[in-house]
This record gives sequence, structure tokens and C-alpha cells, in this order.
Amino acid sequence: MQIMTETESQSDVVPGTVFTERQVGILKKVVIAMGVLLVAGFILVISVIVYQATNPGESAQPPRAASVPDAVPLVQGGLHLPKETVITHMALDDNRLAVHLTGPAGEEIRIIDLGTQSVISTIRVTSD
Repeated sequence: MQIMTETESQSDVVPGTVFTERQVGILKKVVIAMGVLLVAGFILVISVIVYQATNPGESAQPPRAASVPDAVPLVQGGLHLPKETVITHMALDDNRLAVHLTGPAGEEIRIIDLGTQSVISTIRVTSD
């Protein structure tokens, strides 16, 4: 049941609904306003996507390759290896380089400090 005020009567009800002419008018305005807000929101979202795609910020820049100075030798005077010794593996951590050497005398690991360009440790690798 619908409660009607004194100014509203049964004759003000729009046929096929339970709403009065005034209520239908308000509903039309609300629906139109919501439609306009939806269209404006879609336009805003699409324009932001287009703007971001055409003007990438600093976070969207491709990563740069690390620069390694060409003129700096690995170790002062170079890394001297005995004959027939080869480097099999290398690993870099911060400013230290671990070089795994394999040769006729056996295997060893040399730890090189890249800041001072010197061998700071030599580890002989033996098997039991």
C-alpha cells in the first residue's frame, strides 16, 4: 500500500505504476544524472589511459645497462694464470669477484676486491 499525502490523489498516479507524476519526474532526472556521470567517468578513464600511454613517467622508462669502465684492469697488472689454467666460473657480489680456476695443478678460487684491484684470498679446492 502506498501512503498518499493530502495534495496527492489517486488521479495523480501514472497509469501502470505506483508513482505519481512528480515522482516520475524526479526519477527521470536522477537516471539522466547517473547516465551523465557514467559517461563522464568512462571518458575520464579512457583519457587517463591515453595520457599515460603517450607520456610515460620515470617509472615506465626502460632499465639502463650497468656501465663498466673499459680502461680499468681486473687486477693491477692483470690476472696472471699458470699455463693451461682456465677460468671455469665467476661470481660477482658487491665489489668482490670470485674466479674459479681449473688447471694441471688443481682447482682454486681467487677472491678479487674490485675496489683495490687486488687478490684478497686464494682458496685451494681439494677432494677427499
